[in-house]
Amino acid sequence: MNDMNYERRNNENVPVKANRVFDSCSDKDCLSELHVTITEGSLPQDINIVRSRAASVENVCVNVEPIPFNRGFYSIDLSFTFSIEIQCYERACSAPVTLYGKAYASKNCILYGSESSVKVFSSDNSTDIAPSSALLSALPTATVSVLEPVVLETKIGRSCPRIADENVSRQNDQRNIYVTLGLFSVVELSRPVTLMVSTSEYNIPRKECCTDTDSPCEVFEKLKFPEDEFTPSALISSCECDGLDEVIS
Repeated sequence: MNDMNYERRNNENVPVKANRVFDSCSDKDCLSELHVTITEGSLPQDINIVRSRAASVENVCVNVEPIPFNRGFYSIDLSFTFSIEIQCYERACSAPVTLYGKAYASKNCILYGSESSVKVFSSDNSTDIAPSSALLSALPTATVSVLEPVVLETKIGRSCPRIADENVSRQNDQRNIYVTLGLFSVVELSRPVTLMVSTSEYNIPRKECCTDTDSPCEVFEKLKFPEDEFTPSALISSCECDGLDEVIS
């Protein structure tokens, strides 16, 4: 009888609150010639060569707005802030001057997020939803996942075109740094829903908690020799592979 009760508890369906993803999209964007705002240092006049040493996504500002006359769909505005580390050279093989700056880009996408007109109030103090802003809970939540950008190009450009008057040209002519970034991103639109899921009893782990008492040399002896690191792999094109198959056959 006890075994039957245990099996019934194992197969019990319980309601669980979770964020359901209603719609999502993935993008491969080429953000061309973004102006880099220098935050540390300044671009010397004798610099002719620039390259980006590192680029990272510092922040993404997300704004979700419902689309009029298209119920259930939402416009998602994304504003990206990139941190750029740039090395500047007067000539090839000269000592570089390191500059730090920021670049900005924006994009928009439209996703389906279903509809809800409920106001959510919670006794949990950790919730972000305050009674005064409970209407915001009717909007779905947009989540953005991004990889670190790939720097495709870094160059020096001029912000103002040259004009006939040389004196005015010298005053208005300002050199700036521009970068082109490749960005992979995934955008998801979700909202909390109640789901019925099958549950099982929690199992006590069988693995014992132990501390490795081996000496450093004994630990090193257990490591596999990295043969692949000492054997450079050649790039074989598809045509070469086809020819190789013919020779083998």
